[in-house]
Amino acid sequence: MVLSLAGIFTDHLVLQRDAVIAVWGKAPAHAVITVAFRGVRATTQAKADGCWRAELPAMAASTEAADLTVSVQEDPTGQTRLVCRDVLVGDVWLCSGQSNMEWSVAMARNAEQELAAADFPLIRLLSVPKRVADQPVADLSGTAWLVCSGATLEKALPGDSSVGFSAVGYFFGRELQRHLGVPIGLINASWGGTVAETWMSPQGLGADPQVRSIWEDYQRDFPRWKEREAQWKQEMDAIAVRTSDTGNLGLGRGWAAMEEPSPPWPEMTLPANWRTEGLDFNGIVWFRKTVDVPAAWAGHDLQLGIGSADKSDITYFNGEQVGSVTMRDRPDAWCYLRVYRVPGALVKAGRNVIAVRVHCDRFDAGLRGPAKAMALSCPQDSHTPAIRLDGPWKYAVEANYGIVTGPPQPLGPGNPNAPAALFNGMLAPLTNFPIRGAIWYQGESNADRPAQYQHLFPALIRDWRRLWHNDRLAFYFVQLANYMATRDVPGPSQWAELREAQAMALALPHTGMAVAIDIGDGGDIHPRNKQDVGLRLARSALYNTYGQKNIVPSGPLFRAARRQGRRVSIAWDHVNGGLICRGDKLEGFALAGADGIFAWAKAQIEGEEVVVHSDSVAEPRTVSYAWADNPRCNLYNAAGLPAAPFRAKVS
Repeated sequence: MVLSLAGIFTDHLVLQRDAVIAVWGKAPAHAVITVAFRGVRATTQAKADGCWRAELPAMAASTEAADLTVSVQEDPTGQTRLVCRDVLVGDVWLCSGQSNMEWSVAMARNAEQELAAADFPLIRLLSVPKRVADQPVADLSGTAWLVCSGATLEKALPGDSSVGFSAVGYFFGRELQRHLGVPIGLINASWGGTVAETWMSPQGLGADPQVRSIWEDYQRDFPRWKEREAQWKQEMDAIAVRTSDTGNLGLGRGWAAMEEPSPPWPEMTLPANWRTEGLDFNGIVWFRKTVDVPAAWAGHDLQLGIGSADKSDITYFNGEQVGSVTMRDRPDAWCYLRVYRVPGALVKAGRNVIAVRVHCDRFDAGLRGPAKAMALSCPQDSHTPAIRLDGPWKYAVEANYGIVTGPPQPLGPGNPNAPAALFNGMLAPLTNFPIRGAIWYQGESNADRPAQYQHLFPALIRDWRRLWHNDRLAFYFVQLANYMATRDVPGPSQWAELREAQAMALALPHTGMAVAIDIGDGGDIHPRNKQDVGLRLARSALYNTYGQKNIVPSGPLFRAARRQGRRVSIAWDHVNGGLICRGDKLEGFALAGADGIFAWAKAQIEGEEVVVHSDSVAEPRTVSYAWADNPRCNLYNAAGLPAAPFRAKVS
């Protein structure tokens, strides 16, 4: 056995300040290992199985990098030495959750400008490879720390330029670094579409009686997993046959050709999810756009960016195919930003035609952008601006599969939503590495179980604190953003109940919540504004973890409601300079009497309270604010932070 370091120890890493620095790896049995960093040395001996661990004393943050060296004396004549270069000491934060945490900077709002300005050598990035495991994995593999730049933000994993770093994580870390001036290490361990329980250990799931059934049910059903998996595959195969791309009918109809199809096609403004633009089905849709190419570009290779195509695309220029990406090519095809080379032989001055055939077999669909990624440019011409391609496109339907849904995959080996599966595969190797705290953006996949999430979410926080041996581990999370249709009448909402369950976790110490009820997108579960999400998380951290009391950590949070006749007065925490209505009148408040039926209420600001009443509710018993999937709501504090949704009994 040769000397090796655990996978988290690579060049450019950030070590947690003010914490004992543990370094570990493998070596020949009983070998003596010496670890040295910044003039401090520690010596240890490998166990019989070759495992070793050394500890250096806690160190203060420093912007001056140094080498971390590990050496082993194998015999009297030779010594093996490993070096991690450019190592910093600062604060390390874990960024975890599902797709809104996974969502990359390249897919965020103003991505082009953000990537161009991302020169922060004191911010370091580490992405944990996606891995499902039945037992805790001992080590990471296939990853490395990267120095933050526009290029590295676009490639979370070495050699893979397709997977961008977490936008929420980056914007959070950037704000911390700007305020604190210390190195910031960001570890991205996230996976789209995952439930909270997959990120917990079996011990954590078993520790809370209210969520223990998740683990017990999984263990009980596991013996039948193979049978259920076979049945699931059979059903999915049937769906795949129904939604398979069996032939390019549109091409034969001339839909990629220079001539305009007849009769004329309708228009759709792109980027868009076609299911929210009047085509509420899965299938195959063609998009066409005519562009006027400058004479200087004629005969030159062009760069064609169409943004993300959800799920597969075939892209044509003047009738010739110039690119294609399918889900068979790459699992992230649904969000992968397409950039294709257009050969100069196809390019002529004046009228040119771009056609994109999008095949979507399930879930959302369309050319999803972002808008900035949709452009035609000439790399050889730096003086002529790119032609923007967002805006109106013509479209036609080649195939309509209806709304495609499938049975959930049975929980078992290989399923990222199996309890503890991603803890085992992605978090377990990190728990010996000290961190300052964690940020969390998850909940969409648990929205159908909001009552359970009231217990599950705090159990996860307690579990992580136990795993990292730190009862004060900071934990800041994002409340679900506004999404889906806006309703004209108040009513029940599972998303609102899930937000309520998230807010309940604030009862735990060293937590904070970033409210995103005003920056979502009704037609897209992945809102592009990740900047404000990161900034709001950073506000909580700066105020609570770093003691910067000049920072406003949150928008108004409900404190109490008291009834005075027909009127209800609502008191808030974090008013911070006053309450503000963004609009002509306050919206989003509702009252209910003993019958539990809510009616919209008129609301006005009186000092640091909001007073509400409804002509149809004589004796209010319950009050709510922003209680809907996608509510109309406009209450803020003077710092410009939105009030959090709530419902509460009236005293």
